[in-house]
Amino acid sequence: METFRKDILDAARGMAPADSVCRNARIFNPFTCTWETGTLAISNGIVLGIGDYTGKKEYDFSGMYIVPGLIDAHVHIESSLLTPREYARLVARHGTTTVVADPHEIANVAGAAGIEFMLRERVGAAADILYMLPSCVPATPTEVGGAMLEAADLRPFAGRDGILGLAEMMNVPGVLAGDPAIGEKLKLSPVRDGHAPLLAGKDLNAYVLAGLQSDHECTTLAEAKEKLEKGMYIFIREGSTERNIAALLPLVSPATVPRCCFATDDCHADLLAESGHIDRCIRRAIACGLSPELAIRMATLSPAERFGLYDRGALVPGRRADFCVIDDPHRFTVRKVFLRGTEVMETKPSEPEVPPESFGCSTPSADKIRITGSGTARVIGLVPSQIITEALEYDIDGQAVPDLKRDLLKVVVVNRYRPGSCGVGLVRGFGFSGGAIASSISHDTHNIVAVGTSDPEILWAIDEVIKARGAMVAVRGNTRTILPLDCAGLMSALPYPQVVARLADLNRTTGLMGGIPDPFMYLSFLALTVIPTLRITDRGLFDGVAFRDVPLFTG
Repeated sequence: METFRKDILDAARGMAPADSVCRNARIFNPFTCTWETGTLAISNGIVLGIGDYTGKKEYDFSGMYIVPGLIDAHVHIESSLLTPREYARLVARHGTTTVVADPHEIANVAGAAGIEFMLRERVGAAADILYMLPSCVPATPTEVGGAMLEAADLRPFAGRDGILGLAEMMNVPGVLAGDPAIGEKLKLSPVRDGHAPLLAGKDLNAYVLAGLQSDHECTTLAEAKEKLEKGMYIFIREGSTERNIAALLPLVSPATVPRCCFATDDCHADLLAESGHIDRCIRRAIACGLSPELAIRMATLSPAERFGLYDRGALVPGRRADFCVIDDPHRFTVRKVFLRGTEVMETKPSEPEVPPESFGCSTPSADKIRITGSGTARVIGLVPSQIITEALEYDIDGQAVPDLKRDLLKVVVVNRYRPGSCGVGLVRGFGFSGGAIASSISHDTHNIVAVGTSDPEILWAIDEVIKARGAMVAVRGNTRTILPLDCAGLMSALPYPQVVARLADLNRTTGLMGGIPDPFMYLSFLALTVIPTLRITDRGLFDGVAFRDVPLFTG
């Protein structure tokens, strides 16, 4: 192994100078959750140790603190709206040196070609991007998206550089039923992430017994505690809409911290640019009462050990010299970042090779999205700061929708891959007083989804998405604001500062509509059928608990 080269051994023994040394900083050890004062020595991109070292290059970090590079245990890069290299350029500024990503968004659109695109994009990235193979493409057997990946399609990727294991297994009913096709996927890797919102009791026993090892969908402390007790790793999530740190943090203690990690899951680029990435999770955890030492442990060694990444996660001999320099553990402001011992500097953006677009639909007619009839209707209820929804019921007259007084708006899903398929439902919680929004980001099938206060505005927004071959669009009055998503209808090929600026334009428009913050992120999850309780697809309403389509009216 490279680490056993004699010149490196000599440098570790102090018989030769290191490539570089970092002096006068306090260095965090996640094995003991303590700080050590000394000189950190680095050669050939790996840590030699801490001690009385000299180096060819010296850094003086007097009064500063050094912590291992931060690791995101579960993320969908596509949700940032950035291509992987642009995403890495942004999160590396915040101390993140490793991300464990699930590319199932682009896999649902472009299949194996989408995974190949994501793998190509990791080359030369400012952070190390590692992937888990998407286990559920499509998310459920009832979904009709742009691709279908069976075990045979995924097998050629297993073992390739940059592939860690099998990503979140969302088909809980299939696991519990012993579906042979799922069994074949589970055989692809001994590292398997789970996805089991609200699963408990004996069904949870069976899910864990099947070989699923982690969960990032916990929303209550009791749920997280039961899953932890049954041997699962708990990824405590803090994304744009899924914000679970405050509720789940009491789970973390010196005894449990090896099984607890941070995950961002789904974060738009503007949140990353303005508030941070895993560093934001650390600050949030500290603000909620967790010690800085346990928070940093969750962001470094815990995810490294969960994924068998024994080459990183701590600044001890033989591990990668991935680290960040911070001003103070309580404030946790990242000042410098190093990847393999080299300082990460701001670089110019690179132009990605954009995958082929995947739009075979047309804008539906007004008749297609009209609600006829009256009676007790099923209504999707948004839950603030969560992606789960409530199953509500309201007496409505189809001709009287939208009902702004009761905040009942029409939601429409158009199949983006083929013409003619369009589902219509009702949603409560957006709070719009006028206008409409539409997007080609609609987890996980990524059809076109729209919500608005009038049919003409909904159809206008949908039409703009189709004309752009992928976009996020807000319309209000005579104004149209758009962020084109020219990479599979999911990501923009623009540099991240321009994407952040376009998002600010969209937010200004939606702010004038009088609605909730981050409406596009809530919109993107309305069709995610593997999350309870009520969802909307291009077929109509879907019960995420019973796992079946249901009619709009209950009668």
